[in-house]
Amino acid sequence: MGGTDAKDILGLPKTPLSLTQEKKSRPQKESHRKPDGISREVYALTGGVAPLMPSIDVTQLKRRPPADEKVSWQWLPFTSSARKDDLQLYHWVRVVNNVPPTGDYNFAKYNKSVDILNYTDEEYENHLTDPVWTKEETDQFFEFCHNFDLRFVVIADRFPVSRTVEELKDRYYSVNRALLRARAQSPADVANHPLIKEPYDITRDRERKRALSMVLSQSRHQEKKDAEILAEAKRITEMRLAARRAEEPVVSANENAGLDKADGVVPGSSVSPSSNSQLPATAVAPSTLTMADYASTLASLRMLHVYLRTYGLEQMVQAASSAVGLRTIKRVEQTLQDLGVNLKPKVPTKTVCDEHLELRKEILTLLNLQKQLQYKESEGSSHREGSFAAMPDTPKDRVFASDPFSFGAERPIKKEQKRKGPGRQADTPSPAHKRPRKMKASDL
Repeated sequence: MGGTDAKDILGLPKTPLSLTQEKKSRPQKESHRKPDGISREVYALTGGVAPLMPSIDVTQLKRRPPADEKVSWQWLPFTSSARKDDLQLYHWVRVVNNVPPTGDYNFAKYNKSVDILNYTDEEYENHLTDPVWTKEETDQFFEFCHNFDLRFVVIADRFPVSRTVEELKDRYYSVNRALLRARAQSPADVANHPLIKEPYDITRDRERKRALSMVLSQSRHQEKKDAEILAEAKRITEMRLAARRAEEPVVSANENAGLDKADGVVPGSSVSPSSNSQLPATAVAPSTLTMADYASTLASLRMLHVYLRTYGLEQMVQAASSAVGLRTIKRVEQTLQDLGVNLKPKVPTKTVCDEHLELRKEILTLLNLQKQLQYKESEGSSHREGSFAAMPDTPKDRVFASDPFSFGAERPIKKEQKRKGPGRQADTPSPAHKRPRKMKASDL
């Protein structure tokens, strides 16, 4: 299919574009000049992309030394301070004006070693004796610690006596703790030392390695089963905490009832138009539900161990708002904006987050109290209207109207009955007095 056929199908004009338009439509290719000092083949392989590793500037390679400097490379001997046998080796050195460089070997600075305590025979007899270890084994073990820089895995592989890595660690740290205590003037001087403050526990280390090997050797099915067990345990913990938190308001309510009884208020007496048990569920339930949600949220955050404070604040705010409706949440946010408080603290420190949550609780309490007040007022007005309607001495055909000549008193007024006009009764006779209709021939 040619280009003209395609244009006929698409309904496009057959006039070709001018050469100037074609030239304008073609994008201009960016020309990359090959840098100096690099071969054409290498540049074609890289495609002009910057190298992954930093390279030396080409200008430094082509920089010529000053005229008064004579540079040469010589095969010279050297010694390293990292070695104690004074071994003399040779390497190529850059020499300027026939003056060889002085100083230590450049790579000797990377020779780092661990400071290991040494002990005397007297200290061993007084403080380091152990029924499991002999002095020869201890001496050889500390020599290996010097040679292998406390690489206990390598030491356990090279040690002539069969010892585990945990046993070697326990022996090394116990010797160091004993030497620190023996050489200190008072126990308070080494009380904050890491080896004294947090001693090595061989049982815990073995249990840790055993648990790690179990985790690494289990199958996918076992991993899924363990995850389900942990999720179920988390759910049970949250339920128990929620039940425990929910019992606290009941206990406090019973204590308040006992205090009211001691003050002379009998529980169940008609102090108000209705008791608290008749309040709507939205006015009483949120407190209990909120405490349960708080307990479950705190339990889930404790299981995380490490979390952002902003994430914890968001979870606590959601738990506080879970028992209320969307309209109440919007009212809380509107109240915060009216008070000039940000919905999310800009500096979420622990104190700021606690105060922010406390403010939200107080706003929710205020809104709940407003709901209770509205409910009480509507209940009181309905109670008053019901008491007036239930009075037996008041006839139903009377309306209470205010007397303009009396001071706030009301007088009953009879309803005016509509009088029937004369002849209305005759105009609409009852069905019993109607005359019978005559029969027609079509009715037969």
